[in-house]
Amino acid sequence: MSERILIVEDEEKIARVIQLELEYEGYESEIAKTGLEALEQYNQGGWNLILLDVLLPGLSGIEVLRRIRVKDSATPIILLTARNAVVDKVNGLDQGANDYITKPFEIEELLARIRSCLRLSQMTRKVEASSKVEVADLSLDEKSREVKRGSSQIELTPREFDLLLYLMQNKNQVLNREQILTHVWGFDYFGDTNVVDVYIRYLRKKVDQGYETPLLHTVRGVGYMLKG
Repeated sequence: MSERILIVEDEEKIARVIQLELEYEGYESEIAKTGLEALEQYNQGGWNLILLDVLLPGLSGIEVLRRIRVKDSATPIILLTARNAVVDKVNGLDQGANDYITKPFEIEELLARIRSCLRLSQMTRKVEASSKVEVADLSLDEKSREVKRGSSQIELTPREFDLLLYLMQNKNQVLNREQILTHVWGFDYFGDTNVVDVYIRYLRKKVDQGYETPLLHTVRGVGYMLKG
C-alpha cells in the first residue's frame, strides 16, 4: 500500500508540481489550499506525512501545526517556508515540526527529506510496537508502564510490573519459583522463595479479580503460568 502525503500549499502551480513528483515516486497525495481545508482532510485520517506551507490564507501553517500536535505527535510534518523566515522555522520546530525546507527548493532535496522523515517514523512505530505485550485482553506497555485489562487501567508497583512482564513474555509456559526469582528479583536474591507466592497473590487480585476468565494459573508442585 502506497504511503499517503497531504500537500498543504495555496500556490496552485507549486502544489501541482509537488503532487506530480510524489505520484511519480509512488506516493498517493492530495492537496489542501487553506489551513481549514488542511485540518478537514487531516481529520479524515490515514496520512503518513504532511507537507505544510507556513503562509496560508486564513489559518496559518503554524496554527495548523499547533492544532495537529495537540492530539497527534506521531505524523511527520515538513514545513515549506520562505528563505528568510527564520522566526517561522524556529517557531515551527518548537511547535513540533519534524523538518523544514525553504522555497525555492530542488524537488530532489524535498524527496530526500520526505524519505528521511518516513524512515524515522517507521522506526519509531516499530519501537513503540515492540514495547507492547498482549495476552488475551491484558496489555502491557514497557515504555509507558501502562497496564490494562480490557479498557480498565491496572495500577501496579514496580515489582508487580516486572513480574507480570516476565509472565507475559513467557505466556503459556510454566515458570518455577527459581526462574521467577532469578529474572524478577535478580541473581543475588537470597530471601525466602515464598515472596513469589505473595506477589502472585497481589497480581491475581489486580489482574483476575472480577473477571470471568482467569489468566494467572498455579501448576501444583511446579510453579505459575500466565495463560491466554
